[in-house]
Amino acid sequence: MNWTSEKILSILNKCTEKYTFPMLDNGYVYLAATRMSLFRSTEDWAIVIEVFGFSPRSSIPDNHIYTFASKIHQRKERSNYATDEFYQKYLTNNPHNESRFIYPIDNEDWFDEDEPEFIGGSGYCLLREKKINFPPLDEYPRKGVTLEAEKPQVFELCRLLAAQERSHVLAREEEKRGNILPEMKQILQLEEWHHPDVVKDELPSQCKTFQQIAQILVTGDLTHYQPTLKPNTAWQNWPDGGTL
Repeated sequence: MNWTSEKILSILNKCTEKYTFPMLDNGYVYLAATRMSLFRSTEDWAIVIEVFGFSPRSSIPDNHIYTFASKIHQRKERSNYATDEFYQKYLTNNPHNESRFIYPIDNEDWFDEDEPEFIGGSGYCLLREKKINFPPLDEYPRKGVTLEAEKPQVFELCRLLAAQERSHVLAREEEKRGNILPEMKQILQLEEWHHPDVVKDELPSQCKTFQQIAQILVTGDLTHYQPTLKPNTAWQNWPDGGTL
């Protein structure tokens, strides 16, 4: 492989500076669940980070799939952009990264019509076509979710779903591999890790997790992953998320 860990970390740093690297306390997104997957072939590498949550500005929960790779597969097409100039700018500014969104909740009639940031409506949601009846209020604290009002908000339901139905709120295999070269194999999946505090200007290259991940991607040797810091990817560690 013609890559060094320093080069990989440099790419992640540049993405951070351009706000295309996950910020877990994003003021516009209430975090609910995360996952990271590593892919590798003899010549190429890739990192996929999933962030499931709710932004009131987008009105429906989503899983934001971030892909960072030596080569991006199935890039956005020219038809997605108004002009050739905009398309070329997109390619120039994002040589090793891509984003896509999936929406695991299928129906849209479960919001409160008068207060769309609260649940109501049909009384259930369809999570990957699975009917999920809204749970009783006492179920939330049992899963570590403290309600801020008398009735649950959408982001609180997302956190409960992430605790009860994690495999359904996160990406399916084909969704996760949307921008991954077909010949690449997954070599590691992390359900939790220590993530850099991007808001406080911490870069991936300064974070032990990503230093070790870069070594794994270059060598293929999983023994490089020796975490020494406590995982912080749970939503409870990022209280400012979604508060703007």
